Amino acid sequence: MSSLSFTKSTVTRGKDEVYVAAVALRATRGPAQLFMSAAYSLNLWDLQHFMVIIKPSPPPLHSQAIVFDFQPKDPENIYTALAAISGRAVPGVVLTRMLKKLPRSRCWFVGYSEEDAVDKAYKFNNTWEADLRVGFHDCRDYTNGLVEHLTGEKLVLEHLRRTTGDQS
Repeated sequence: MSSLSFTKSTVTRGKDEVYVAAVALRATRGPAQLFMSAAYSLNLWDLQHFMVIIKPSPPPLHSQAIVFDFQPKDPENIYTALAAISGRAVPGVVLTRMLKKLPRSRCWFVGYSEEDAVDKAYKFNNTWEADLRVGFHDCRDYTNGLVEHLTGEKLVLEHLRRTTGDQS
């Protein structure tokens, strides 16, 4: 008697893959930029920018994945940084861009979307409030919200923080 064995590709064929990635926060050139780069290299979780990556099945032409993220409209402006640090709302923007390949580091597979993930992400973005407030309505909230909308996974960043052992 033989048992059937399903590989990842046969079970998940046709489902869009959802990932979360982290990159260094952007800052003005000089000391602020050096500080952000150092914090990122030390894995300081709270000083990273988070985004959602969707790898559609099949992938779009000339790319492998699509990135969705929420950030200040002018992230390198010193006045935007000062306002954000002081807790005031700043104009935000949801960005979408194509990737030729998935990042090799700080990129975590979260799950699959049962429906067209890109279409669902655009619909989610249409309802997202554009004012950004660090710690209250920022890239973390956007990432958690979009991942939940796409996969049903709640509070994905808190889960990743606990399981990856990243520092706070």
